[in-house]
Amino acid sequence: MNLDSLIALVVVLVSAGSIIYYWLIQKPGRIIRGLRPMPGFQRLRRAIGLSVEQGNRLHVSLGKASLVNPTSASSLAALAALDRIARMNSLSDRPPIATSGDGALAILSQDTMRSAYRASNTPELHDPDRGRLAGPTAMSYLAGILPLVKGEFVFAHVLLGNFGPEIALLTETANQKEQFTLAASDSLPAQAVLYATAQEVLIGEELFAVPAYLQAGPVHTASLQTQDLLRLGVIAAILIAAILSLAGVI
Repeated sequence: MNLDSLIALVVVLVSAGSIIYYWLIQKPGRIIRGLRPMPGFQRLRRAIGLSVEQGNRLHVSLGKASLVNPTSASSLAALAALDRIARMNSLSDRPPIATSGDGALAILSQDTMRSAYRASNTPELHDPDRGRLAGPTAMSYLAGILPLVKGEFVFAHVLLGNFGPEIALLTETANQKEQFTLAASDSLPAQAVLYATAQEVLIGEELFAVPAYLQAGPVHTASLQTQDLLRLGVIAAILIAAILSLAGVI
């Protein structure tokens, strides 16, 4: 085993151990304090409440990543967020709609919402048609979700996952209709256009913090705390390396 493989193995083991530790020490029903305030999530919670009061719905876009690609991590985070949003909106007259650009992801979105309704003791309200395959290619996916801006009483859009720069057409159209948009992507081109067009945008690893901020479960909160721990570890490693370099040790 070479040095790079050994370092990668150590990082994986430390991360797994940290997640298990933070998960075990959490108390049931306890709200984790210390998460840095993010206005985007406050506005999202307000949008969820207003959509229920006004008889409108939310659109959750899960991106177009295939589950067999490395970009699937963003889709899995989006599914966890969808589960929480579906539970919060389970009694709404117009429950949320989930769209995706991959067939397997669309099936998982249907199953996620089914589980959310079952957990809310309202399984009879579940409609599989609310988990949709909008299109298997980038442009067909965009063409499939654009009609949601003008129809189906959509009040807000939550865009989480892998997108291309063409997603700016959706956010710009939503802005014209004065619809709230919160967006995050693992794609740098998509992050660039979303930063300029979305009302609230999450950058980098903030995408994977969405389930924790929506209180989707202790595992997600433990994962977020592990992210912060690893971030501190990277900062410490950089500082130590810089000091050793100045001292002529390395």
